[in-house]
Amino acid sequence: MVTSHAVAVPRLVIAAPSSGSGKTTVATGLMAAFAGRGLAVSPHKAGPDYIDPGYHALATGRPGRNLDAYMCGPELVAPLFAHGAAGCDLAVVEGVMGLYDGAAGRGELASTAQVAKLLRAPVVLVVDASSQSRSVAALVHGFASFDPQVRLGGVILNKVGSDRHEAMLREALEEAGMPVLGVLRRAPQVSAPSRHLGLVPVAERRADAVASVAALAEQVRAGCDLEALLALARSAPPLDCAAWSPEHAVASAAAPPAPAAAADAGPGGGRRPVVAVAGGAAFTFSYAEHAELLAAAGAEVVPFDPLADEDLPEGTSGLVVGGGFPEVYAPELAANEPLRKAVAGFAAAGGPVAAECAGLLYLARSLDGRPMCGVLDADAVMSQRLTLGYREAVAVSDSPLAAAGTRLRGHEFHRTVVEPGAGPAPAWGFTHPERRVEGFVHRGVHASYLHTHWAAEPSVAVRFTAAAAAHR
Repeated sequence: MVTSHAVAVPRLVIAAPSSGSGKTTVATGLMAAFAGRGLAVSPHKAGPDYIDPGYHALATGRPGRNLDAYMCGPELVAPLFAHGAAGCDLAVVEGVMGLYDGAAGRGELASTAQVAKLLRAPVVLVVDASSQSRSVAALVHGFASFDPQVRLGGVILNKVGSDRHEAMLREALEEAGMPVLGVLRRAPQVSAPSRHLGLVPVAERRADAVASVAALAEQVRAGCDLEALLALARSAPPLDCAAWSPEHAVASAAAPPAPAAAADAGPGGGRRPVVAVAGGAAFTFSYAEHAELLAAAGAEVVPFDPLADEDLPEGTSGLVVGGGFPEVYAPELAANEPLRKAVAGFAAAGGPVAAECAGLLYLARSLDGRPMCGVLDADAVMSQRLTLGYREAVAVSDSPLAAAGTRLRGHEFHRTVVEPGAGPAPAWGFTHPERRVEGFVHRGVHASYLHTHWAAEPSVAVRFTAAAAAHR
């Protein structure tokens, strides 16, 4: 049983009127600036995004964690926050899209505003002021008054052009009674490069990313009132909630039908099954809680890099290949024939494999004409069409990841198309926003475009660990 207690971590939510206003710049810069002062800073990101948390982790030295009220449910937002922020001096939450934008057709669900209310956290609004002066007061007034339960504690003005421009903006906001907590001038040299799915992940440009984050920290230190921001963060009232725990989540999960060979899979039950988790520059999309849940379920989680390693980790009895950018690294992945053969052999022997988005592409026969693992009778190609959005799904087929009938909410985000052959059963049936089937279940393989957050359904980790133990 988990006992609820007050969570008193100072915290800020960094929001904006719309995407492209500079949330990531400000949030990452603040994280790095406060960490540079010796504070333990807990980084968080509202919504499903995987890339921004990589920059947050670089800025703070702690895992970037997502708070997604759609995929995990509003009831888990505060507990997951408390888990990530335990022992920290400050938490900074970067919002998603505009402050009040959330899941399409679902009101405030999964919006930055909802996350701020669930965390009882003050909001700092980052405004792109490049094309306005006095109108900024009307804009900010509208955001401050739209929902009285959202506490807008101040504004950081971004892309300010000159001293005169700054003076006009400050005068307008002073009339509106809104504190200006920072002013940042245009500084393109500190912006991170982007491509077809957003920013380039940290793992692909680590040296440059370190320099970018350091420049962001310096820009924020020079342009923002850190003492006022810290005071605002400390004004957040205590949260009355229990911190999420992977051990408690696993203990509370509905246990799957346990194979006889899985008796030693649990904590303290003997030898732990090795679950290999793909990483490196090609597979950077992963929620920190997944590895925590697998470990709590009894697995020994071992990372490997499909760009560099020519074999699976010793003793691998389960394989997780998450999201990322295999299309960028298709030549290198194709060139690593020994690992492709090892993955294919593991799957052919019935080993449990959970592949998500990039993992689906890696298991295909080919990606843009280059050979992949050939586990699936399917070929993948880049497309001009972006597939993006939340999904409600039900497992169509029994697999090591989920029993048929398991319901999960997830997220699709890709510019590739998979052209399947005949045979494998689908993994998911989508029930919202449109009805269709997607993915593959074949032998022990569950492969799909759908990104899911296992904290919403810990039985996934329990079931997969049991399957790995049975395969061993």
